[in-house]
Amino acid sequence: MTSRTHEAAHGTFGRIGIWSSALHGSRTDDAGRKAIAEAVAELEELGYGTLWIGGSPSPEDATAVVAATRTVTVATGILNIWSHTAEEVAARIAALDEAARGRFALGLGVSHGPLVPQYAKPYSAMVAYLDALDAATPAVEPGERILAALGPKMLRLAADRALGAHPYLVTAEHTAEARETLGPDALLAPELTVVLDTDLDRARTTAREMLAMYLQLPNYTANLLRLGFAESDFEDGGSVRLLDALFALGSAEQVKARTGEYLDAGADHVALQVLTADEGGAGLPRAQWRELAEAFGDEL
Repeated sequence: MTSRTHEAAHGTFGRIGIWSSALHGSRTDDAGRKAIAEAVAELEELGYGTLWIGGSPSPEDATAVVAATRTVTVATGILNIWSHTAEEVAARIAALDEAARGRFALGLGVSHGPLVPQYAKPYSAMVAYLDALDAATPAVEPGERILAALGPKMLRLAADRALGAHPYLVTAEHTAEARETLGPDALLAPELTVVLDTDLDRARTTAREMLAMYLQLPNYTANLLRLGFAESDFEDGGSVRLLDALFALGSAEQVKARTGEYLDAGADHVALQVLTADEGGAGLPRAQWRELAEAFGDEL
């Protein structure tokens, strides 16, 4: 199919990964970059299959995480195509040595209209970006890239011109629909946000603080409406029904069970984003990452 087949990618990505917007070394000082390097080295040691650099990372962020690890797959989740030219990204990937490039996946997305002044014709923009990656020297081949995709059109593009799809803020039901759209061979690696707190009211409060921002973005709300939620589910930071469908709340064992629902629905890999009440997604919750690794054990 490509330089990285579906079967090989399944093994490369592993079943469970960690997604974190705190892995942006370009947005912090030397001490922060050192903390990130230590954290990703530990995540690799714990056995997670893929480390996703969340929240519109730069090529420099990806290079730093690759350099701080030895064997784990590193992916951008998701690089904003409006912020970096395809030529710039291709040159940065070409600079990686062969072994490092073999464990790097370029996650690409079109972001959101309210966040990008030049946002227009997102599907056409993504097609043009992929064309430019194909034309680069050396090219960033389809087997080296994965697309943020929610709706059927972008999912089909992910199957046709990339390794597969990395949907964000989705339910297990969406995962089942995405698998049907993608077909059996494309990689499907949804993100799942986790709150490790057995006090469900408190866990939902933590989740609402994060979800409120995303409910201002039409791409997400339109997708949730397609899945059968109502406008009323978006009020006050999200209904209980919506929160319980989008998040994994509770103990590490409960998170493991929820993750299993996505895998059973057709996901090859699930990228876990851990929220904490004090830091949201901005910190490095190493204790929680360890707790989850212990719960998953040999299933990582």
